Amino acid sequence: MTTTNKSYDSVTIKKLDGSRLEITSSISAETLAKFRPQAIKEIGESIKLDGFRKGMVPENVLVSKVGEMAILEEMAEQAISRAYFDILVDNKIDAIGRPSTQITKLAKDNPLEFKITTAVLPEIKLPDYKKLAQKEVAKSAKGGADYVDEKVSDKELEDAILRIRKANVSHEGHDHEKMTAEEHEKAVEASLPELTDDFVKKLGDFTDVPDFKVKLSAMVAEQKRDQANEKRRIRIADAITEATKVELPEIMIESELERTQAQFAADIERMGVKLDDYLKHAKKTLEEIRKEWRPHAEKKAKLQLILNAISDAEKIKAEPAEIEEEVNQIVEHYKDADRERATVYAETVLTNEKVFRFLEKGEEKSGK
Repeated sequence: MTTTNKSYDSVTIKKLDGSRLEITSSISAETLAKFRPQAIKEIGESIKLDGFRKGMVPENVLVSKVGEMAILEEMAEQAISRAYFDILVDNKIDAIGRPSTQITKLAKDNPLEFKITTAVLPEIKLPDYKKLAQKEVAKSAKGGADYVDEKVSDKELEDAILRIRKANVSHEGHDHEKMTAEEHEKAVEASLPELTDDFVKKLGDFTDVPDFKVKLSAMVAEQKRDQANEKRRIRIADAITEATKVELPEIMIESELERTQAQFAADIERMGVKLDDYLKHAKKTLEEIRKEWRPHAEKKAKLQLILNAISDAEKIKAEPAEIEEEVNQIVEHYKDADRERATVYAETVLTNEKVFRFLEKGEEKSGK
């Protein structure tokens, strides 16, 4: 592919494996020369010379100090940055991540030649996602293989009550660290609080034991619904992901691994453990842990590409008002949160939710 543009001359674009492109291009000596004043300014502001104010060093003095090649390299960096942007726009390239740039020819009063390797959004061919989703939804419907009765049985209610009573056991007078598991369990059972009106009133907005049981039953039913919905969505995601072929760029996998690592480190630090200490205790290196995470990271990155593609195909988007409300909640709870990143996160989460609703019901569109 060859084209012309005032910021660059001819350009050749070659597809590489791993959803990457190699861009080979050149910039005329005349175009490159236009970046010299800005290059002089940038370098002049970055160095300090006795007898001159910062940014006020004459060009001849600056060149004698840093050398002509340093000036040329700064010119090339700025020229390539501009040319790269124009090449992406002119050729409708959806580049992702930071490109790798190699200058292949750089000399005064000569054209600049360079190569850029960049990852791009991969081409994705979606399967019949509606059919696949409805097949999984049918499994969860009444009579289906994965149907879950939302009615709460007496045993389920009693088990929930027992868990709450155990969570409110007083540990005074017991050295649980020195107890065996069996001794600990017996101590807990012996200290279980009675299920009385006074006890349930302390737990929350409950008037008496019967009221507590009615409301708790409703909570358990909601939990069962949420768990069933989550399992159904996992099945839907797995079915569509397995049926979709796409070449994932390495940068997307690495990005997902970085997020996983950051979340993992934050989770264990909340338990008072540093990541380095955890690795020493587990007798593993970070590279080994990341290798274990990689299959999940690949799957997660692939699923997000699929959800994005379905969102585009079905024109499903989160509304600006919804996004703004979610962002406000994020920055309210996390004072150090970057609003721009929070906006991207909120839009992704809300749009994903709408896509799953569409797949489950076939009726969730933008604005509905």
